[in-house]
Amino acid sequence: MSRPLQIVLAGGNGQIGNLLARHFHGQGHQVVVLARVTQASSWQTMEWDGTTLGAWASTLEQADVVINLAGRNVNCRYTDANRRSIKESRIQTTRLLGEAIGKMAHPPRLWMNASTATIYRHALDRPMDEDTGELGGKEPDAPSTWRFSVDVATSWEEAFFSTLTPRTRKVALRSAMVMSPDRGGIFAELLRLVRFGLGGTAGSGKQFVSWIHGEDFLRSIEYLIHHEEMRGPVNLASPNPVPNRDFMHALRKAWGMPVGLPAREWMLELGAIFLRTETELILKSRRVVPDRLLQSGFRFQFPEWPAAAEDLVGHWRARRQGARCPQHLAL
Repeated sequence: MSRPLQIVLAGGNGQIGNLLARHFHGQGHQVVVLARVTQASSWQTMEWDGTTLGAWASTLEQADVVINLAGRNVNCRYTDANRRSIKESRIQTTRLLGEAIGKMAHPPRLWMNASTATIYRHALDRPMDEDTGELGGKEPDAPSTWRFSVDVATSWEEAFFSTLTPRTRKVALRSAMVMSPDRGGIFAELLRLVRFGLGGTAGSGKQFVSWIHGEDFLRSIEYLIHHEEMRGPVNLASPNPVPNRDFMHALRKAWGMPVGLPAREWMLELGAIFLRTETELILKSRRVVPDRLLQSGFRFQFPEWPAAAEDLVGHWRARRQGARCPQHLAL
């Protein structure tokens, strides 16, 4: 890169925010994280409440990139109160950023807003890309929790694209599960099941898992920054989603665990109640492909899950043993 970029991460204290902040800070860019609770870090952090304009807005002036990751964690039971909080936290922060950007003499060149691959319907029959993929919510047998997640995603994107920011390019990041070996991430949770012999097939095992290696996630964000022709919704996912049965088998093989206890759907539902979460992440078939990235020339370093699983397990073990990971995954 010819010069350091000014990158603002709104709601950047979570796993994905930390992944991005460490990566860009390590490359010498100026990173500012906006968060409700500031934490000690190597980059600048500013407090914001996600509801009102404040001093934080000055960080957006002349910024190169703003990435909005703000929103309440969805790892909870979908009670009425939680549903309101999940949806409103995403729409409100998106509109707030749009209001701030719209008032600026020198607004950010690029605004990327988090979205989700779960915006597409439950798909076993064919892949879902940005142009021909069918949005979910209308499947006749879909649980209400699945319809709620699609409603959140579509409302979130509508709030994003409806804001008037004519001088700022916009990209909605329809991300699949980001697999990186840091603590608290989805990969660590899946690997924990494997390590304890519980990483077998979930439900029928036919539902597709869409995923993206952490390194490819970071590379795709960089690609979107530098390719100004990229606008609108973009799927951030490996080009090869795999059925849950094959996904867990490859992860067990990478770890060296020959067997994994399968979980019937009723077992998953019961466990979700005790863990105060939902089973959508496991049981909904996300067969998402990154057609826009591929058509524009982006190439994945980890397009296949077995190789990605081996790489991630290797980094996880190295970290556990106190060895230093490559910079792109040093968290």
